[in-house]
Amino acid sequence: MADTTYNGYCVKCKEKRDFQGTVEVSKTGMNMAKGKCPVCGTTVNRILGKAKA
Repeated sequence: MADTTYNGYCVKCKEKRDFQGTVEVSKTGMNMAKGKCPVCGTTVNRILGKAKA
């Protein structure tokens, strides 16, 4: 999938950041955007909602 810009909370920076990420399905069946924080490089996740079956 192509990288898209999302907004998520970086736990390390303690701020909301825009990040480039891809959509993945978690173990619990939720769609989530996953990428790297542009400032510190920590993995940032954003839950997008229930995945379609």
